Amino acid sequence: MIKKIYKANILYTKERGRFEILENGCVAVDADGRVTDVATDLTSIDCGDAEVVDFGDRLLVPAMNDLHVHAAQYRNQGIAMDLELLPWLQNYTFPEEMKYADTGYAGRMYRRFVRDLWRVGTMRACAFATIHTESTRVLMRLFREAGMGALVGKVGMNRNCSEKLAEPVERMVQGYESLIAEFNDPHGLVRPIVTPRFIPSCTPGMLRACGELAAKYHLPVQSHLSENRDEVALVRELEPESTCYGDAYDRYGLFGQTPTVMAHCVFTESEEMALMKKRGVMVAHCPTSNLNVTTGIAPVRQFLDEGLRVGFGSDISGGHNLSIFKMMVYAIQMSKLHYQRNHARSFLTLSEVFWMATKSAGSFFGRVGSFEPGYEFDALVIDDCGLNFDDYSLPERLERFIYLGDDRHIERRFCRGREIPEP
Repeated sequence: MIKKIYKANILYTKERGRFEILENGCVAVDADGRVTDVATDLTSIDCGDAEVVDFGDRLLVPAMNDLHVHAAQYRNQGIAMDLELLPWLQNYTFPEEMKYADTGYAGRMYRRFVRDLWRVGTMRACAFATIHTESTRVLMRLFREAGMGALVGKVGMNRNCSEKLAEPVERMVQGYESLIAEFNDPHGLVRPIVTPRFIPSCTPGMLRACGELAAKYHLPVQSHLSENRDEVALVRELEPESTCYGDAYDRYGLFGQTPTVMAHCVFTESEEMALMKKRGVMVAHCPTSNLNVTTGIAPVRQFLDEGLRVGFGSDISGGHNLSIFKMMVYAIQMSKLHYQRNHARSFLTLSEVFWMATKSAGSFFGRVGSFEPGYEFDALVIDDCGLNFDDYSLPERLERFIYLGDDRHIERRFCRGREIPEP
């Protein structure tokens, strides 16, 4: 039964090549928070007793999805942006993550982090926490209280790091099982995700245990892949029997055996790409992070042409901005730089990056990221009147918001049909 009908100027992407545009259109949502119909006017919908909410001339778009963000690095956002990856990890990231042994500190930082995700219009996220079970629990509870969707990972790590961040395999497993007991409702908005930090930080025993956890509890997996040349070379030394970085994860059951998202993939080439496509591994493209920690430009156009699944990650604090709208801008700009080097492949378009941020990334959380019937109603209401001072078309209005707007233009936010107040 339809519960509410929302009227506005509606823009979304069923496919990556074009926008669906409904001027003064309507989206019908049922009591379970799912879209039942989308139409050009009310006469096309059997309204019954549904409440009609009219947003006037505002824009209604799907909410954003962040496929890769380090919640525990929130304090370091915008700091040490002149370092490369490995020195940045050792000198800034690991010392900050040690602080999360204190749940009081974790609560203070994670509360601000969740609020800022809400502020920029991100209603679903794949978040790295730290090795600390109770601090990870704090983050998951904050997401649940806010009503926002999240897959949250207690980080697995036991080598090439500070002693204080190296956790024995058995304790890692016990911590996960404690979190699973509280949060592993398959229909819940907040669930655990198995999170080996990356292969250089995990012994074979740690990686094997992570794969066993994912298989036993049907949990998704997140990690990093082929971000930095030195990292790729180190993986080759640590896992000499593997044919590529992705194959190393695959040998431990961490590469698509359950839903998997891998961040960066800057140096992913033919064999690894083929394995990702075969396994259905999702790429989290993190453009600002790739620029800040000088890793390179991911071949996103090639990923799309090859049929790989691609979405965006803010990658705080390698990245400096939580807004997925700004990731779209950086992705287009970086693809133009890539295009200058390789004219055989075109640069990204606005409809493509919008699709990546919504329907493509949303697919990692279920039927999320579109206004097609059966999709969960995750949505943003955008009041762009300050940007819309002339006769702009609806696609132009959306583009101007993406490039020129900010969170002050986001008037209302919805996740799974429920309006989400400020956390």
